[in-house]
Amino acid sequence: MSTARKIISNTLAQIIGKLLVTVIGLTTVKMTTSYLAVKGYGEYTAVYEFLAFFGIAADLGFFTIGVKEMSQNEDKIPLIIGNILSLRTISVIFTMILAVILGFVVPTYQGTRIPMGIAISSLTVFYTMMNGTITSVLQVKMKMHIASIATILGKIVTVLCMVYIIFYGFPDDKDMGFDMLMVAGVVGTAVMHFTTNYYVKKITPLKHRFDLAIWKELITKSLPYGIALILSTIYFRMNSVLISIMRGQEELGIYGVASKLLEQFTIIPLYFMNSVLPVLAKSIKEGTSSSNPDASVKYKTIIRYSFDFLVAMSVPMVVGIYILAYPIVFIISTPEFLSRTAEGFYGSDIALKILIFALLFQFINILFAFILIAVNKQGKLLYINGACVTLNLIINFFLIPRYGFIGAGITYVISELFILVVAAIMARRYVEFSLNFINVFKIIFSAAIMGAIVYYLEPITYKYLQNWGVFVLAALGGVIYVAMLFVTRVIDKDMMSLIRKSEVAEAPEDLTSTKNL
Repeated sequence: MSTARKIISNTLAQIIGKLLVTVIGLTTVKMTTSYLAVKGYGEYTAVYEFLAFFGIAADLGFFTIGVKEMSQNEDKIPLIIGNILSLRTISVIFTMILAVILGFVVPTYQGTRIPMGIAISSLTVFYTMMNGTITSVLQVKMKMHIASIATILGKIVTVLCMVYIIFYGFPDDKDMGFDMLMVAGVVGTAVMHFTTNYYVKKITPLKHRFDLAIWKELITKSLPYGIALILSTIYFRMNSVLISIMRGQEELGIYGVASKLLEQFTIIPLYFMNSVLPVLAKSIKEGTSSSNPDASVKYKTIIRYSFDFLVAMSVPMVVGIYILAYPIVFIISTPEFLSRTAEGFYGSDIALKILIFALLFQFINILFAFILIAVNKQGKLLYINGACVTLNLIINFFLIPRYGFIGAGITYVISELFILVVAAIMARRYVEFSLNFINVFKIIFSAAIMGAIVYYLEPITYKYLQNWGVFVLAALGGVIYVAMLFVTRVIDKDMMSLIRKSEVAEAPEDLTSTKNL
């Protein structure tokens, strides 16, 4: 199997798994919004938004750096994963204890169900983080379909627990039901973790190791990127926290539906770039250390194709979700979350229309972040994200009190655009590459054709299927868009032959075809 095919198949396994998880996840959104109503869902969102800060702090970038280190030293996988396992366990336990303590002392959370929710769901974060640790082995071995299966199984268990809680266990006791929904999350993530653990042990031993010299090396490499992730989480999650504090739980509930949906898609570029990273890091090392100018062609081509892929994935999502925001929110929530413009009420569909533009910038800027990681310049992300947090806070403090979640959404879009511009400039400083903007225009044109057809067909499908017609429109839009990629030759014969190449035929030119770039 060619390198390109390995990357694509590994990414597709994760994306397909994520799509199934997203469908299941949106089912939970539908159930929880109906069960808890706007204020209750706002508290539910607040629990996970609060814990997200501490979860990313416990990560410290170990997953990405671990993938990079293990891919370059596969004979040392048991040693590397064993030490990362110990480091991650200690960091997760410490941060979750801190999160629980702070959850009970935050003044805004007093008298709400949030503190107890944080205490219960800290176990969800624990299992999620430990699962992510051992999943890095599957990423290196290009076996992420196993992780997808484990995640889907865990989500199914969570949903089944929620169905019991909402419809049979505590249909009228919303306070106890709220806590039990948190327990459902714990049970599901535990199933996911132990399933992943079972299969990873078939690949490599999983034993906690305490080699202090390796700890020092891992921490030194991971810490800059880890702090950058923390800062990234701050500017992503801070909007929700500030809305909760400045505008209340009801408005957070409105914003939370849109941000929860957006969150389902933001993981896709990370899946892709984690698959690309081992090959990219190796090719950059070979290309920059060789005096042969042809040695740099491979990594430049990887960057070009990666850019095309990320743009081709994100642009149609932005167009389609913007056009279909109202029926999408209708399906995943309840009517009280929808806009009622005649009453001057703006709902989750408006929040989604704003936030979706941030998705485009998120998809692309992760490429430049991973280029910096590949050349061991992840420390630069610390400065970029630090500047973004400052910008985010300044704009939010000005906009949220005046415009609520709309101001928060605009701030988030500006923040992601800032990250994109600065990260691209920084990556170009350390790695020479060029991008194919002709393909970008072709992709935008293809998405525009798709969007126009979907826009004019929506009233027709509404007559027969009402808002549920979104499923038909989404499927039709996908077919039209892919067809347009072939018509505009964004996808051509050379690209298809590149993907189909066998391992035997694989050579340095496997990823260096320059036609159509």
